[in-house]
Amino acid sequence: VDCSFSHGVCDWKQDTDDDFDWNLADRDSGDGYYMAVPAFVGHKKDMGRLKLLLTDLKPRGSYCLIFSYRLAGEKVGKLRVFLVSKKTAPVWEESKGKDERWRTGKIEIFQGAETTNSVS
Repeated sequence: VDCSFSHGVCDWKQDTDDDFDWNLADRDSGDGYYMAVPAFVGHKKDMGRLKLLLTDLKPRGSYCLIFSYRLAGEKVGKLRVFLVSKKTAPVWEESKGKDERWRTGKIEIFQGAETTNSVS
C-alpha cells in the first residue's frame, strides 16, 4: 500500500464522530501533498480522526507503517496511531517538540496477536 496523496486521499476515510476534518494540502516547497488540519480549527480536547482500511492487505508476517509527519502550531496536541484490534491504547504517539520540522514515524505491525484490518 503506497499513498503519496498526489491523486487524492487514497483509502483514508474521515471519521464522522470526531470534532474536525483533515484536508488535503500541498507542501510549500511543491514537493508532494499531505493531510492537514487548518490552524484555526479545534480546541484543546478536540480530535480529528482518519481511518485507513487494510482489507486487501494479506501480509505473510509482520509489516510496517511508515509515514512523514509534522506537528506545528499553537493548538497542536498529539498525533496518535491506533490499530482497531488495540483500540484502547495507541501503538504510536508523538507530541509537539521544540522544532516543527518534518519527521518519519515507523510502526511494526505483527501478524497474529495484532492482526488488524484498519489503522486510525
